[in-house]
Amino acid sequence: MYTITVIPGDGIGPEVMEATLDILKASDLEFDFHEARAGYACYQETGNTLPHETLEIARNADATLFGAITSVPEQKTPSSILTLRKELGLYANLRPIKSYPGVKSLYGDVDILIIRENSEGLYSGIEEVTSEGATALRVITRKASQRISRVAFEEAKNRGKTRVTAVHKANVLRKSDGVFRNSFWKVAEEYKEKDGYRDIATDELYVDAAAMFLVTDPHRFQVVVTTNLFGDILSDEGAGLVGGLGMAPSANIGDDNGLFEPVHGSAPDIAGKGVANPAAMILSACLMLQFLGEHQEAFKLEQALIKVLEEGIVLTPDLGGTSTTMEMAQAVKKYFKKS
Repeated sequence: MYTITVIPGDGIGPEVMEATLDILKASDLEFDFHEARAGYACYQETGNTLPHETLEIARNADATLFGAITSVPEQKTPSSILTLRKELGLYANLRPIKSYPGVKSLYGDVDILIIRENSEGLYSGIEEVTSEGATALRVITRKASQRISRVAFEEAKNRGKTRVTAVHKANVLRKSDGVFRNSFWKVAEEYKEKDGYRDIATDELYVDAAAMFLVTDPHRFQVVVTTNLFGDILSDEGAGLVGGLGMAPSANIGDDNGLFEPVHGSAPDIAGKGVANPAAMILSACLMLQFLGEHQEAFKLEQALIKVLEEGIVLTPDLGGTSTTMEMAQAVKKYFKKS
């Protein structure tokens, strides 16, 4: 049995979470789901975006499923998802950009994995107000840069990919991105001598060029490794190629824990209407199953979603349909149970 922390969050988070959990309960696997709180609604009721008990439940679970949260307006209030990533040691953010049949997209057959360093960069949370404005500190270390580069090569091998691309801006950010760039090439040299990695090609791009090529020639990318902010932006851009944020899952991985969440936010404009696309949350559950070593179950779940997308009958409005979140999820569940 797997113990899973469930954090529905705000807005459409609880809606896509409920839909996905209902599918997982139809699995041959046994799950013990423990719901915990975080986000804006939690803050309004308790004065805390991330209660201590939530952190402890997540720390002791096999994995965490996270819905979406609304940011708290107060500047001094820490982000609950950033705190979770930090406290659980989730230093690698894996964001697949993948085209699916039946989903309107700019390109077909896109399959990119963007790997984002999750623990530092401009998301370190080191900011201060000055007399003339504000200052943010961008932290880039050799340790974290080499660690995320190793993740990139390991993921490339595990997924049968043949190219890893480092994305940075070392021509301008010479010191900080210089550390990231040099760390990547140091690790690349190490892996070049290892069995199973010799056929993996490596290259690098400045982030502005990478953003352009992602739109004009996405098939040149297989695995992309980059810093925190750049990875956040590029992965959202990539989602636009394959149907939008409703089709974009993510995995936050550390040495001992994993948290899985859709890339989309809480979408307050459609919250409560029951029309949110559950695909990103379902695909995040697939990533969780892979993390748990349940690769066959992950494959079955993804294939069930693909069948629903291919049919094009039971889809939410963003995918061109008229169905509700739960109706689409139930269609996925039907195929999942049959597999």
